[in-house]
Amino acid sequence: MKMNTKLIHGGVVADPQTGAVSVPIYQVSTYQQASIGQHKGYEYSRTGNPTRTALEELIATLENGKRGLAFGSGMAAISTVLSMFNKGDHLVISDDVYGGTYRVLSQVFSRFGLEATFVDTSEISYVMDAIRENTRAIYLETPSNPLLKVSDIKLISEICQAKNLYLIVDNTFMTPYWQNPLDLGADIVLHSATKYLGGHSDVVAGLVVTKDEELGERIHFLQNSIGGVIGPFDAWLLIRGMKTLGLRMRQHEESAGQIARYLEQHPRVNKVYYPGLKSHPGHDLAKRQARGFGGMISFDVGSQAKAEKVLEQVNYFVLAESLGAVESIISVPARMTHASIPAETRAELGITDGLIRISVGIEDSEDLLDDLDQALTF
Repeated sequence: MKMNTKLIHGGVVADPQTGAVSVPIYQVSTYQQASIGQHKGYEYSRTGNPTRTALEELIATLENGKRGLAFGSGMAAISTVLSMFNKGDHLVISDDVYGGTYRVLSQVFSRFGLEATFVDTSEISYVMDAIRENTRAIYLETPSNPLLKVSDIKLISEICQAKNLYLIVDNTFMTPYWQNPLDLGADIVLHSATKYLGGHSDVVAGLVVTKDEELGERIHFLQNSIGGVIGPFDAWLLIRGMKTLGLRMRQHEESAGQIARYLEQHPRVNKVYYPGLKSHPGHDLAKRQARGFGGMISFDVGSQAKAEKVLEQVNYFVLAESLGAVESIISVPARMTHASIPAETRAELGITDGLIRISVGIEDSEDLLDDLDQALTF
């Protein structure tokens, strides 16, 4: 079954009770049992819910994994996966990781004795140098947020296998439509499903997929114990959104390519970050390990004042914290999504006050180009 067909026919495709082609919203907290311990597969909705199950089976199918798990937010998914590790364990993390991931590691899990080293995982030598005796996992965003660095999933998975480490990949930017990290050797895939998978700025959710049942059961234990699960209505919204993922991702990427090439030639733009550009250092790797380049672009206009001018003048780009929706979204990572990263660290990474990140929507690309053209008149 090919990807576009999986999006429609993957997972649970009809309600077994009624034959409804849209999985019903099982808005229920508990389930009647015939006798103690004898039930129809569900006993309490924190542990399992039929609408959530349909979503979990769908994402597992799309990522070619064995077990899917759905959470109330991307951070709930990330935090539950991080809860696998123990006091004194060490993780190697992509350095320009999403600010919320950086925050939860540096300010929450650090208090429980979980150690993390942030390195440029697009450079294999940096990854190797960061591994310690107590390292238990490598955590990648590829492409990364917001500098769109591309890390070699297959090569890093071989390092993990040799050293008995888990490889965790945040696949939010690419989605399973463009990239399948489990096929390249990853153990766990994460998604902020709020973004492209939902796609309509109307749901907050997180998804996890594991390569095998044993690891999936381990995370399900934590999911049930910690309790950060998605509700049935949000699960239904997400299933509905995912059915059009292929159509949306193709439009996102087509327009993003046009916009990135335009920005690369613009005299008021200092630098453009987009893996689809041949000038991007990770372009060839991105072509090998993914089927597309996605809809995220970052570009630097040189200063906070100039960035603010662009934000003030755009008409079709919504100033907001999120990404991956049908509407185009614009943000300044240093002051929004990555504000929790210390200023000196942001400066070292290249997340400047003049860096603008755009999530290209599905509007007409000519309108978006015209909008940026008039906004870049500072």
